[in-house]
Amino acid sequence: MAVSNITVEELKEKAIQLRQTAVTMVYHAQSGHPGGSLSAADFVTALYFKEMNLNPEDPEWSDRDRFVLSKGHVAPIQYSALAHRGFVPMETVKTLREYKSPFQGHPDSKKCPGIDISTGSLGQGLSCAVGMALAGKLDEKDYRVFAVIGDGEAQEGQIWEATQSAVKYKLDNLIVFLDDNGLQIDGPTNEIMPNLDLEKKFEAFGFTTKRINGHSMEEIIETLDEVKNAKDGKPKCIVCNTVKGKGVSFMEDVVGWHGKAPNEEEYNKAMEELARGLNA
Repeated sequence: MAVSNITVEELKEKAIQLRQTAVTMVYHAQSGHPGGSLSAADFVTALYFKEMNLNPEDPEWSDRDRFVLSKGHVAPIQYSALAHRGFVPMETVKTLREYKSPFQGHPDSKKCPGIDISTGSLGQGLSCAVGMALAGKLDEKDYRVFAVIGDGEAQEGQIWEATQSAVKYKLDNLIVFLDDNGLQIDGPTNEIMPNLDLEKKFEAFGFTTKRINGHSMEEIIETLDEVKNAKDGKPKCIVCNTVKGKGVSFMEDVVGWHGKAPNEEEYNKAMEELARGLNA
């Protein structure tokens, strides 16, 4: 069930807590992807704590909303949400990438309650989300499917095959969040392979699209309210302008933090900065 009575200010605080947990996970594992986890934290928080119908006591509830983290390498932010939402015990957050941990390097639906499908190979998750949304339509279910993709991932051809299918089958129960942080593992996306205007590209394919500030909780909630009841036969894409490493000054907009763990000094500094945000 959604936590419908949570306020915007409480969501902002929760997003900081999720950032703290994600950084902690990567630090203890000395492995993982902090940059993209932090850029996605605000809309992931809005989905798990405000928007999605979920039941932590019954993770496989048939009428739940589905969540597909297509850019599966930023699993720490989804794991943080699942831990804070009560799907898994909080004490497990320091076990990222350990043998038998629910928190593997990429989301594993066989190991972690609340993971709807295993992801990680870039470009494939959106196709899975399309399949889930189509199944919902065929089964006459009211659940929605939320998919998170990255701007670097949007260079994959399979992303655009999936968008065509979503439009063909009129999947207005599919909502895509595109984390447009401008960086990928090898550098700026506009240098590696320019995406041009992703909002207009999704619109040209037949989606209802909107570009927002992906770190404005107010805009995120407002946009979700707009698309919630739009049964118009069109899938939705919310392109989020974000900053890789958001919330930790030395990680922000630095490509090197795509997949690097902080040392002890860096970890302590990151946690101090995030704590200041909570106490502001």
